[in-house]
Formats: sequence, structure tokens, C-alpha cells
Amino acid sequence: MALNDLLAHLKQTAALSQAAGVLSWDQEAMMPAKGAAQRAEQVGAMAAVIHARNADPRLAELIAAAEPKTDMDRRNVAEAQRAYDQATRIPARLAEESAKAASEGHMIWAKARADKDFASFAPALARNIELKREEAACLADGDPYDALLDQFEPGAKAVDLSPLLESMRPRLTALREKIAEKPAPDALGGNYPHGKQLALARRTAKWIGYDMEAGRIDTVTHPFCSGSGGDVRITTRTDEADPLNCLYSTVHEVGHALYAQGAPDVFLPAADYCSMGVHESQSRFWENQIARSRPFMDWLYPAMKDAFGAFGVPNPDALYATVNRVETGFIRTEADEVHYNLHILLRFELERDLISGALEVDALENEWNRRFKRDFGIEVTDPAMGVLQDVHWSAGLFGYFPTYSLGNLYGACLDKAMRADMPNRDEKVAAAETGPILNWLRERIHVKGRLLPAPQLIEEATGEAPSAEPLLDYLEAKFGALYDL
Repeated sequence: MALNDLLAHLKQTAALSQAAGVLSWDQEAMMPAKGAAQRAEQVGAMAAVIHARNADPRLAELIAAAEPKTDMDRRNVAEAQRAYDQATRIPARLAEESAKAASEGHMIWAKARADKDFASFAPALARNIELKREEAACLADGDPYDALLDQFEPGAKAVDLSPLLESMRPRLTALREKIAEKPAPDALGGNYPHGKQLALARRTAKWIGYDMEAGRIDTVTHPFCSGSGGDVRITTRTDEADPLNCLYSTVHEVGHALYAQGAPDVFLPAADYCSMGVHESQSRFWENQIARSRPFMDWLYPAMKDAFGAFGVPNPDALYATVNRVETGFIRTEADEVHYNLHILLRFELERDLISGALEVDALENEWNRRFKRDFGIEVTDPAMGVLQDVHWSAGLFGYFPTYSLGNLYGACLDKAMRADMPNRDEKVAAAETGPILNWLRERIHVKGRLLPAPQLIEEATGEAPSAEPLLDYLEAKFGALYDL
């Protein structure tokens, strides 16, 4: 039966993709530095094999002959067609070269970031951009950037996304300016040992619902989540002067991991995550609406005292203010909720210009610094605080950044609907009862896979078409109360 043969082909391809993911995880978390060149060859070879399977002429025959009966099977066939169409438009040589360049570029970026030396990374970045432009030219039917965005947010168009994201700027800027006139709570002081931070991170991950028998937590330069089903690995990082960095990086990645652990099938495309915007909605929801909420402090405050002893914060109310401290800063992953989307708008603008050719790599650092000063009002001190801070471009992930803001937007929509369905949610969070929250998300998001496009999935889950209004209303209410605006 053609459908069964097609599904078997898709499962084998998914298994190879998952193996490639383990190679990438190992490169980040475990691989010795001298393995970089060897790993690039391995990753390139794996990409070539996966590309060949997706472009296999027999796949086209199976798709044509398949007779799906269920919604899930119809979506599997549609996803197989989508993968085949993309693979047949991209030369095998380009797929392999892109994978190798991303692997090599990532290792060069990690050293350049540590050395605060953009010039040493610039050639690798230029190579990644050259390959991404070539890939976009193969795939694009219009704006080349749309072809790259589509790989993370299927069906999204920059012409629609840009005004949606830009519409947030006036209210975010106004909120930031009002808060700037108020005194900020003190930041945490003291020293927080690496091992104790990781112990708290693991305890928090389990509290939220992360299945440690189906995952693990390691430390890296830039936190990420990898895997699906029974093997979902997350990473975090520590700074002995700032335990909140580790804690909230971990919670963010746990949000991704819960989505991946809740997939209805780990090998079929219809059961995969809907889009990166939806994926980010899960991480940002758990990070912000849950773990930065006042009820969560009733659990976190004693947990931090258990981990570190007295840490200079007198009670949960004070910790809530500290956790939600608003301050203009350089680092996106450490940004408060008010500033975060402004960081994304900057990157969205820059990467669109890089792909279009309006901006070249030799001008990127200066242009980053100029636009950052325009948007945030402060001078970038060094490239590790600016253009080198994010991993994405080193790995060829152009088109990814706007999904973070979509995640914030979708997450706020889900939060609004969940509160209507679960009026006692705050009491559950304070009592460490996160199971009902996770179950709500599993039923409405996780088990749906790719059956619906992202906007339709969010509308079905919440009863309203997604918009920026719930996010902006949430931010204004939360920080208006915190800062007595």
C-alpha cells in the first residue's frame, strides 16, 4: 500500500534527522574542540543523505499513489509533498555545503564571542549568508527572505509580519519610557555557585513537568532544546553573579521540551511541532506568564533559600519585583519582557537586509551598533554584547528571530484563554500544581501537531484570532502595577 510505504520512508528520514540533531547537541555540549572539522564533515554527510531521501523520485510516486483517510495521514502526505518540493529545488551540493558551513561557523562564532572579536567570525558569517541567499533564490517565489522564514513559520510572509511586529513598538516604547521614570528594585547581589544553580534549575524543571527520564540538562554557551519524545535534551548556562539567568534560561528551554515530549508521534511530520512561533509560545509562556508571575514566587522564594541560604531578598513580594526588574540592557536572552520584542525587531530588520543584499557583513557590526543606539539609547560596549551575542546566524538560522515575538504574542493569547478556562490557576501555581496547566496545553497545542496552520491553531485553542493586543494588555497591566504607573 502506497500510504504505508510513504509513512515508512518518512519515519526513516525522521530518524536520520533526529540522529543529526544528536550530533549537533553533542557538538554544543560534549564534543572536544579538535573535533570541529570532523564533525562538520559528519553533519554535511548526514544532510546530504537526508536531502537525497527527501528528493527521491520514488517519494513523488508514493505521494501521488497515497490514499489517506484520516486528517493526520492527509497532513503527512501534504508535509511529504512540501519536503519533496523544497528538496528538489535545492541542489544536493548546496544542502551539504550549507550544513558544513553552519557547523564550522558555529564553532568559529563560539570562539569569536569569547574573544569579543567580530572580525574573526565575519568570513564564516559571510559564507553562511552567501549560501542562504542561494538557497532562498532556489525556493523563493517572491521575497527571498520569505523562503527562509517559511522554514520556521510555514506560510508566513514578511510583508504581513513586519507591520504586526512594528505595531507593538509604540506601546512598548511608551511603557519603557514611563517605567524609566520610576525607581527600579535592586538586582541580586552575592555569589551563587555553579553547582547550586544547576541543582535549582533541575528542581524547577521537574516542578514544571519536565520528564528527566526522557531528557537531561547540560551547560553550554547559548541554551537550546533538542530532540523529541523520549529523548528531549535541554541546556542552560550559569553566571555565578546572577542565578536568575540560569533559572529562566532553563525554564524557557523546559517550555520547548514539554512541547517536544508531548508530541503524539516522534517520527511522522504531521505530529511534529506546528511552527517555531508556536514552539516559542510554549517556552515564553512558561518563562513569563508562569515563572515570572507573583504566585510562582511562593514556590521559588523558599526554593532559592534552600539552594543558596539567605540571598538578600526579604520575601516573595520583593523577589517578584526583582525578577521583573526592567532595565535597558544589551543581551536579548537576559532582556525583561518590556524590552524583549524591541531586541527582536532589531534582528528582524538586520537579517532581512543581509539576505536582500542591502547590508553586507563588513558593515554589520557598525550597523548593529547604530540601530541599537537608536532603539535603546545606549552604546554597545563590545561585540559580545552586540552582534556576536546570538547563535542563530552562525548556524545559518535566518528567518528564526521573528518567531520569538510571535511566540510572545501567541503565548499571551493562550494565557488569556487559559485564565478564562481556569480561574484558579494562580492558586495552582502557588501550590506547585502545574499538571492542569500542562494538560491544557497538551490538549490544545501539543497533540495537534501540524494539523492546522499556526494562526488557525491558536484561534482554535483560544477562541480568538491571534493579535498583539493580549500581549500588550498583559504587559501594561503587569508592569503598570509593579511600577505604580
